[in-house]
Amino acid sequence: MKKSNIIITAILIGFLSSCSNGEKADGYGNFEATEITISSEAKGKLEFLNLEEGQILEKGTVVGLVDTLQLYLNKQQLLASKETAASKSGGVWSQVSVLNQQLQTAKTEQQRIQNMFNENAATQRQLDQANSQVDVLKKQIQNVETQNSPIVNEVKSIGAKVAQIEEQIENSKITNPINGTVLTKYAEPGEIVSFGKPLYKIADLEEMTLRVYVSETQLPNIKIGQEVTVKIDSGEAMKDYTGTISWISASAEFTPKIIQTKEERVNLVYAVKIIVKNDGSLKIGMPAEMWISQ
Repeated sequence: MKKSNIIITAILIGFLSSCSNGEKADGYGNFEATEITISSEAKGKLEFLNLEEGQILEKGTVVGLVDTLQLYLNKQQLLASKETAASKSGGVWSQVSVLNQQLQTAKTEQQRIQNMFNENAATQRQLDQANSQVDVLKKQIQNVETQNSPIVNEVKSIGAKVAQIEEQIENSKITNPINGTVLTKYAEPGEIVSFGKPLYKIADLEEMTLRVYVSETQLPNIKIGQEVTVKIDSGEAMKDYTGTISWISASAEFTPKIIQTKEERVNLVYAVKIIVKNDGSLKIGMPAEMWISQ
């Protein structure tokens, strides 16, 4: 008698379990993350790339370097040319300085002759000579300053080239742009890389995005900012997470092929994104379910 009671109890428990397992989730989908492929911004030998797949990197960390020796040598050559050009300009300004002193003396003499002429102590010829001397010096100064303009432009041009090389040297540093986990490493130290060559792929996995699809009849039950339950397979049971709806599509689309049965895949549905805090168990592409609390 006791044995039959145990059997009946087991059957009832199994029946109840099958009923609860028969409940259908409100949405199905897969986890996503924003993946960024970091590419080389310079051409040359990859000196080092200090990262491995699965490594967590901080934003702003310099993880690699493309050889900058040739750029450095070009920069030094340009700096030497700039210094030479600047020295020419210095010589021109020295001439201008001397001519300005002569002009000041000539103007003093011009004023003295003018005063003497006003008192009939100097002739018109003497005054004309004084005025002519001042005019000649002014023209000489103007001509010398004109000669300096090409030198100044040359110095500016070299300075722009130096700045360009400095930017190229800075771009030779491989700086990690976000906090995240390295997903894939594409290059190794010693390789010759070119501009645009992928070096590694990284994604922020601290928060994952679950993209699910819901029917039109489910839309009234969800809204942006709403908390929902997200479930993933964990052995024979399900593991629960709390997620927050961050986006709801404004237009319908056909259900992706990865979702459920062939009949359901032809239905029009709306995509929904749910942000879930990752405890380390969630992976890109992992399937999951969305359950709306009633």
